[in-house]
Amino acid sequence: MRRIWMILLAAVTLLPASETAWGDKPNKLDPTYQMPVDKYPKFEADIVLKNGRTIRFCCPKSMLHFYFKPYHYPEYGVKTPDTIKHMRVKDYLDGQAVDAKKAWYVFGSRVRGPHGDDLIPLASKTRAELFVKRYGGSRIMDFETVKKKGYGLIKYLDL
Repeated sequence: MRRIWMILLAAVTLLPASETAWGDKPNKLDPTYQMPVDKYPKFEADIVLKNGRTIRFCCPKSMLHFYFKPYHYPEYGVKTPDTIKHMRVKDYLDGQAVDAKKAWYVFGSRVRGPHGDDLIPLASKTRAELFVKRYGGSRIMDFETVKKKGYGLIKYLDL
């Protein structure tokens, strides 16, 4: 019996780690809020670094927190946003991956993210306007507007 357990343990240990739909070995917890990433697939976001490493987040707000203050997470080796290759979010309505810099974000909707108020990403301004009609929202912003608002916007969402 002991031999069977040893063989089973060895087999499980040697199995390759499962890959995510995003194509990288997953980090199980969000680095910003320490929440499980897989528990909230509609809100999942990620950052791909120039060295090829992918960092997954439970929501866009968490990803943007990391983007604005990467030096708070030295274990990832990101000192400035220049080391980021690209960022992705999921369109809230259909779950398709969208380049975070091309996405539109709805602020102030009735939809809550895994960590409370969040910016809801959508693939186009038209989709964002349709989202606002259905779920409410006080403002639609592109990435450049979010970037200009800076960390203060993310901090406000965390209140």
